[in-house]
Formats: sequence, C-alpha cells, structure tokens
Amino acid sequence: MVGRFDERFLEEIKSRLRPSDVIGRTVKLRKQGREYVGLSPFNKEKTPSFYVNDDKGMFFDFSSGKTGDLITFLQETERLSFSEAVERLAGEAGVPLPALDPRGAEQERARQGLADWLELAAQWFEAELRRPGGREARAYLEGRGLPEAEWSRFRLGFSPSGRTALKDYLVAKGARPGELVEAGLLVAPEDGGQPYDRFRDRIIFPILDVRGRVVSFGGRAMDPQARAKYLNGPETVVFHKGHQLYGLSEARKILAAAKADEAPPLVVVEGYMDVIACQRAGIAGVAAMGTALGEDQMEVLWRHHPEPTICLDGDRAGRAAAGRVIDRALPLLKPGKSLRFALVEGGKDPDDVLREQGPAALRAQLARTTPFAEALFVRERDAEDLDTPERRTALKVRLRKLAATIADPDLAAAYKEDLLARFEALWPTRNPVYTVGAAGRELSRARWDRRKAVLAGATAETKDATERLRRAPRALPAALAQAALRDPSVIDDAIELVGRHGFGDEKLDQLAHELVRLRYETDHLELEALQRRLLASGIAPEDLARVERESQRAGVAAPFLKESGARARQLWRQAFDLLMQLESLERAVEAAARDLDRDRDATTLMSLKAERDHLRRLINSDWANGDEAATPVLPH
Repeated sequence: MVGRFDERFLEEIKSRLRPSDVIGRTVKLRKQGREYVGLSPFNKEKTPSFYVNDDKGMFFDFSSGKTGDLITFLQETERLSFSEAVERLAGEAGVPLPALDPRGAEQERARQGLADWLELAAQWFEAELRRPGGREARAYLEGRGLPEAEWSRFRLGFSPSGRTALKDYLVAKGARPGELVEAGLLVAPEDGGQPYDRFRDRIIFPILDVRGRVVSFGGRAMDPQARAKYLNGPETVVFHKGHQLYGLSEARKILAAAKADEAPPLVVVEGYMDVIACQRAGIAGVAAMGTALGEDQMEVLWRHHPEPTICLDGDRAGRAAAGRVIDRALPLLKPGKSLRFALVEGGKDPDDVLREQGPAALRAQLARTTPFAEALFVRERDAEDLDTPERRTALKVRLRKLAATIADPDLAAAYKEDLLARFEALWPTRNPVYTVGAAGRELSRARWDRRKAVLAGATAETKDATERLRRAPRALPAALAQAALRDPSVIDDAIELVGRHGFGDEKLDQLAHELVRLRYETDHLELEALQRRLLASGIAPEDLARVERESQRAGVAAPFLKESGARARQLWRQAFDLLMQLESLERAVEAAARDLDRDRDATTLMSLKAERDHLRRLINSDWANGDEAATPVLPH
C-alpha cells in the first residue's frame, strides 16, 4: 500500500462526481457531442480548446498541453497539494477520509521525504545525460531512433560510472545515506561497508506513478558485458513492482486526448523502449518492468480500459509469458472486463517496427488482436496432439475446468458454452453416440444412497453436530484467515482475489472483506487495534474465536502458521492458490453433473471428479508436509 489514499479510495471519489459539474463552477462549459468545451483556464484564448469528458473522467487543454483528472485540475488551478485536493473532493462526494493514526502520519512524512530525493535524483540524471560523460548514452539513444527532442518527454537520464557520484550530490543537498538506501538509490553492502550508487554507467528510465511522481528508476547498462542488461530499483515504501506499470501516467494522457468517438487501445508491452515507441506513435503503451503481469496490475489496467491488449514476443518465452497472463487473469474476468492479445509480425519489437516502418505500421499491427477466449482455446488445443479419444477428452476436461475458474457465474457459464462449442467445431462431421452407461447410473445411485443415509442418521445428537458444523468454517480456510489476522500483509499479493473470493469459505466472507478494506486503508495495525476495528465493523468475538479454534484443526495443511515473514507469505499464497484451484474444480464437477443428460457422456464428469479428489488428498498430504515440488499448478 502506498500512501494514505489508495487507488480504490480515489476511484470511489471520482465515481461520485461528474468532472463537468466540478470544473463547470470555474470554467464556463457548453455541451458539444459527448464532451464539454470551454476557454482554457490556463491560457488566454478566444477559441475554446479546453475539453472535459465525463465518461473518461478527464480534462484536456490543447492550448497548454495539460491533462488530468479532477485532482489534477484543482492542483493546477488552485495550487492545492494532492492531499488538499483529495480532501476537498472527498467532502463534496460524501466519502469519509480514511483514518490516519500517528504511526501512519509518520510513515507518510517519511514517504514524502523519499519522494523528494527521488525527484531530485531524476533531475540530476537528466542533467548528466547532456553533460560530456553522457556522450555514449546520447549516441545510443539517437541510434535507436530516439532524438533529443523526445528525451525530456520521457525524462530520460544517465548515471555516470562513478561509485558514489549520485550519493555525493544528494548528500551535499542534505540527504542521509540511510534515506537514499531506503529510496532504492543506494545499495548497502551486507558486510556493513559504505553505501554506493545502485545505478552506474546506465541510461536511466524514471518510473512514475499514476500521477506522474517519480517512485523508482530502471537502468540499461552501457557496458555489453554487464551482468544485468536492465536493472530495476528494489521494492520500497513508495514503489511496489506488482502494482506499478511503467509509462502509465503518459498513457493516461494519450487515452484522455482521444476523441469521444474513438476507442484507442491500451497496450502492455515488454520493455522501456517498446513503451516509448508506442507512445511516440500515439498508442497508450505500458510495461510491467520485467515481472509477470500480476492481479493488481490487471486491476489498474481495467480502471483505464475495458480490454487492454497484451503484446508479448512470439517466441517460446513470450508464449509462456502470455500463458501466465491468461492463468492469472482468468479468475478476475468480469462482464465488460477482459484482455486481448497481439503479436508484432516477423519477431520484431514495437520499437523495431516504429524505426523501420513508421507509426502507422505499428498502429496497424497492434490493432490486429485476438480475444481472450480464442487465445485460451488455442493454447489448450495446441498443448498436445488430439489423435486419441483420451487426449480429446483431456482437452474437454481442461476447458470445463478453466471455465469454472472464472468467479463471475454468468461469465463462467458463457465461457463454458463458448469453449465447448469451439471444441465440437474441431470435428464437425463427427456424430458420436455416447451413453451414460453403468458408470453414470452407478454415480446417480451412489449419490442418492448417500443422501438417504444422511437423512436416516439425523438424530438429535447428529443435528447438534450438524449445526456446529454449519456455523464453523472449514479448517484450511480458517487457517488462512487466522494467518491474515496475525499478519494482514500476507494477503497483499492476492488482495484482489481475497476481496472477490474471501478465504474459500462463505462463513469467512465478511472477515475477508473487512481485512481487505483495512489493508487498503492503512499499512500497519497492531493485533489489538486490528481486532478492535474488526469488532467495530460488526464481526462478533465468537466468530474470531471460531476461526482460531478451527484453524488448529488444519494441522500440517497450514505450515504458514508456523512460519513468519517472507516464508509465511510464500506458503500462505501457495495454500490460497490450491484452495482456489479446488473451488474451480468443484464448480466444474457440478457443471458437468448438470450437463450429464445433455452430453450423454460421463467420462468428463468422472475425470473431473478424479482430479478434484486427487487435489483434496494432495492438500492434506504431500504439499502440507512441505513438498513444494508437489504443488499443483493451473493447467496449461
């Protein structure tokens, strides 16, 4: 979590206010199509060049080049700080401000101090690029087709080879070395030696947050023999790789500047230069800075575009990366929120296409996209030959299971229908006659016999036990919740999924939602303070006691309860992912059972049940005993 005001809080404010209403109090606006137009508040002019688009939540001023949202508008026109602008808009929207405890206030002051040093470092890097020591870096950029006129737009810089050049400059300005280590600008040796510059002899790409503030840097080595061609800043209190997207602030300007009747793409590419190439061609491009695109980053993308385009290399590594994106995105898909995929022709990068063929060619290639459902089906279809009934059935099982992974039930049903229709279309002349047969009849008979046995055994004693069971969460979900109560940071890497799925048990949904809300509001809460907040939100003391009691039943299935720090978070995420896989298999089994009469084929149902039962056993055996190699993964 970065800062007092997280993105969800800001989006809640913006969703309650129409920009034309707020801006219209100081700028006379008139309706023009789907936008509002008026005279620039930044320059004197006679012909209106200032536009406000309520659908995009943005303003754009052609006379000054300024663009942004309501927060930016108040900052620019009334010289308010970011916090002052947010507080005013929150008051107008009727959204209560998140509480800021003394510890949080101190953290916010520390963050602001680091932000100041990061901005000063960016200015120094920019100046170094134009000094004599940056000669080779300038030649490299020009050789890549990036002229000097574009350097300022992207705030490109250069770090000289001296071991403490940046450190000496910032310390002379009043910085303490410890602060610069915390900001990611210096490296502190493990042997206790003096800190030194992290970036040396590298072209510098500043990484900006969504509001254009410097939060970190990336550097490309000038020495071809350097151990790391690209080097990114580390995780800090102001920079989280799993949430940040390189180029997003500039991409927002491109999206905002599009005409009302246009639908410009938002494209995710692989490298800094590819992002710059896209943006020079008028395409809103961003990158995940060398990490796999995560759930938080997808949510950020969907706030700005309903169907971002993923453009990765067409080689084996690129296809594998696209597969990881598919698996991570699948549970998060919602009606109106999806992804598309594009490949640049001839094994080229977007940067290559821009230099060799021009911006029009790049725009044309990135406009040729594949929908998510098609990309998913093609990946599964091409995973193996389909020359035997067993392999064809395996494909059908995978498609059902993948569709069930989608959390939204209506969308999951639509995906199942779409994927199975594509499956049947592979053999349009085939007309197999499947029968339920003895296996299907035996399955129905066994299900009914179990139900009768349950009803027959419902004595007063078993009814009491059933009532206790009804109110108690299952053991492993309770253990996941108990770990989050001890250390809420364990949910950070899966916070969007926890907010949507809870901990895998509906009896824990309220607790999960409150923990997610509190995690977004503050970076740190002591256990007692956390419990007070949870009790104040309506969660009963007996609910917390029940979670603690039931979590103890998880035993070896919850090794994360015995660990702490990074190890606990790693094991917690593995257990959570396994539980999500099990849930999707349960849904797939239920769907296959409902479709049994239509399909006249019990093979798929039996296969799904076997995989589900295997995963149930695995959760309580190999993985639970610490065999991480046995941890299953989503099918691919």
